[in-house]
Amino acid sequence: MIAKRIESAASLVVFSDDWGRHSSSCQHLVSQLLPHYKVLWVNTIGTRAPRLDMATVKRVAEKVRQWSSKTAAIGDAPPPEQHKNLTVVNPRMWPWFSRPHDRRLNAWLLSQQLKPLIKALPQPVCAVTTLPIIADLAGRLPVEKWVYYCVDDFAEWPGLDGDTLRQMDHQMIQRSDEIVAVSSHLQTMIALQGRKSELLTHGVDLNHWKPCPKRDAIDNPLPIGIQGPLAVFWGVVDRRLDTKMLTTLSRKMKSGNIVLVGPHQNPDENILNLPNVHSIGPQPFSSLPLIAQHADALIMPYADLPVTRAMQPLKMKEYMATGKPVIVSSLPAVSEWSDCLDVTSSPMEFADLVLLRMEDDLPEDQRIARGRLEGEGWRAKAIQLEHSFVPNRAKAAEEK
Repeated sequence: MIAKRIESAASLVVFSDDWGRHSSSCQHLVSQLLPHYKVLWVNTIGTRAPRLDMATVKRVAEKVRQWSSKTAAIGDAPPPEQHKNLTVVNPRMWPWFSRPHDRRLNAWLLSQQLKPLIKALPQPVCAVTTLPIIADLAGRLPVEKWVYYCVDDFAEWPGLDGDTLRQMDHQMIQRSDEIVAVSSHLQTMIALQGRKSELLTHGVDLNHWKPCPKRDAIDNPLPIGIQGPLAVFWGVVDRRLDTKMLTTLSRKMKSGNIVLVGPHQNPDENILNLPNVHSIGPQPFSSLPLIAQHADALIMPYADLPVTRAMQPLKMKEYMATGKPVIVSSLPAVSEWSDCLDVTSSPMEFADLVLLRMEDDLPEDQRIARGRLEGEGWRAKAIQLEHSFVPNRAKAAEEK
C-alpha cells in the first residue's frame, strides 16, 4: 500500500482517455459522480507510442493543439454542456515510456504540472486511473488514495509495447490501495500478483439506446450508397477483429453490406478490401443509436486472443439495449448474456446466424432475457466504484 486508507473523499483526480474523444466506461462512471465530487480529469498521451503512420500524425497534431492552448497547463475551459465540477487538463508529456529515463521524465513533468492543481482541490483527494502508464506517479502526487480501475490487459493489445506495459501494469497493481476490475479474467490476473480486486462490469444507458422506429432515408446517418440489409459493428477497428468471420460473412451475403464504425488502429487490410465492407470511421456517440436502428443485425466478431479473453466489451450491452439481433464470437465476457444474443466460435456458423437474424429479427426469448439490462445502469455501477474510495456514502446511496 502506498497511502493510508480514507473513509471519504471530496475530490477525484482521474487519469484516462481524453474526455469526450470517445465514449468509455470511465467517462460514464465519472459523469454519474460529478454532482458529488470535484473532478480533475487528466487527458494523457495514451498507451500507444508514436509510429510513422497517419494515425500517429493526426494524434500528434491533436495533442499539440491541446498543449498549445493557453489553458492547457492549468485546465481547459469547459464546453457549455460540461459539468461545473469537472476540470479537464492536458498536461504536457513525453510521448515515450519504454526506457527508464522516459518514465522518469514523464513522472517529473506530470508531477510538476499536477501538484498545484491537486492541492487546490477540496481535500482529501482520491486518484483513479484506467491506465498503467502513470504507475510512476503513485507516491509522488498529493493524494490520499489510489484506485486502479483495471479495464483491459493492455500488454496484450496489438501494436503496443507489451513488455513495458506489463511491467507498469504490475507496478500499478502493487502500488494501488484499491483495485477494481471489469472482468473475471482480469481479476485472476490480479490475484496471481497477490492482490484482491472487486468486479465491476460495464453498465449501459438504456434511455440513450432505447429502440425507436426506423426513420426515413433522409435521417440516415450512414453514407449514401450503403444499401441494406446491414450488419453493423462499432468500436476500434484493429487486429482483434476475426478476419475469417468477416470474410466468411462477406462471401455468403448475396446482398447488403457490412459496416464498420470506429477509428482504425492498424487493422487487417484483408478485411477493409472486402467488396461489401464499408469502414466509415468514428461517428458521434449521439449518432450510434440511429445507426443501430438502420442496422438489421449488430455484430461483434472478435478473434479468440489473450487480449479479447480479458476484455469486457462496452458495446455488448449497448448492442442489446437497441433491441436489435446481436451475433458475437464466443468470449468469456459474453457467457453471462448468452441467452440474450447468438454466440459462436465458428466463422461459418457466425455468417449463417447473421444472415438468419437479418431476415427473421430478434427471437422473443432473447428479447425477454434482455430484461436483465434494467439492473445494469451506470448509476448503479458508479455506486459500486464509489465503494472503493467512499464506502460510507456509497452504502447510504445503495440503501435509498
